[in-house]
Amino acid sequence: MTAPPGRLARLLRDDRFVVTGEIVPPRGASGVPVTDHARGLAGYVDAVNLTDNPAASAHMSPLAGVRFAYEAGLEPTVQLTVRDRNRLGLTADLLGAWALGARNVFCLSGDPLRIGDHPEAATVADLDVLEFIRLARGIRDEGVTLAGKAIADPPRYLIGVADVPFADPYDPVKLEGKLDAGADFVMTQIVYDADRLASWAELMRGRGLFERARVIVGVTPLRGASHARFMDERLPGVAVPAAMIADLEAAGDEAPAVGLAQAVDLVGAVRAIPGVAGIHVMAMGHDDTTRMLVERTGLFPRPA
Repeated sequence: MTAPPGRLARLLRDDRFVVTGEIVPPRGASGVPVTDHARGLAGYVDAVNLTDNPAASAHMSPLAGVRFAYEAGLEPTVQLTVRDRNRLGLTADLLGAWALGARNVFCLSGDPLRIGDHPEAATVADLDVLEFIRLARGIRDEGVTLAGKAIADPPRYLIGVADVPFADPYDPVKLEGKLDAGADFVMTQIVYDADRLASWAELMRGRGLFERARVIVGVTPLRGASHARFMDERLPGVAVPAAMIADLEAAGDEAPAVGLAQAVDLVGAVRAIPGVAGIHVMAMGHDDTTRMLVERTGLFPRPA
């Protein structure tokens, strides 16, 4: 099997510290918002994730988002969940997303339907996420579907999976199962505590994680104390240190600037952890924040 050919794959193979971003396709039928966000991130990120009905709420298809991002000059990473598709749909979307420009796939279970705008919808889950990873890997490495049918011009994705280092309790076997199934890289849940992340990394280093996969750490600059408290209290696996919340509270109208400064310090600490391969910036549509973070952390310009 030849190596995955995308930009992100090449940079990770070359041990370059990567920066990835995220675009949430709109709750609408116009591609303009995706194009605008992609143009705002071009030159600042090495690849961009197109999310798949995040928070179990209906949005434009990530495949459509892939095409708009690709045409704007970014390398797309297509996110696909097993929640909404059976094996036929997953196979079709893997083939279609590659044809539209995606070079990386992020394999997810999907947020539970009860939290979204269609709680009465049926969960598909024909395959679990491990089986989905095996499907993507089999198409890439062997050129066949789960039914054993040959694929013409099989897509050669770099395969990514999610992990939640601060889950309580944390079970490293779950991530190891994803790597056994064929994942190439890991994107973590949002992190705010670099010391705690370093402890997690030390645990996982002893289990051989960094020899098996590239690890990209999730980062979201905070815009204020209420934003920080929401992240801390409402998002599973996210913990915001009390000192960070207190500093944002004291900053008043200057809270966004303080949050950005906190993120700059955090990225510096994350880069110092041996084995971490990059950051995944989830600025929730605030492209100016992503650009400032990349510049102020010395990660701009990106490699040509």
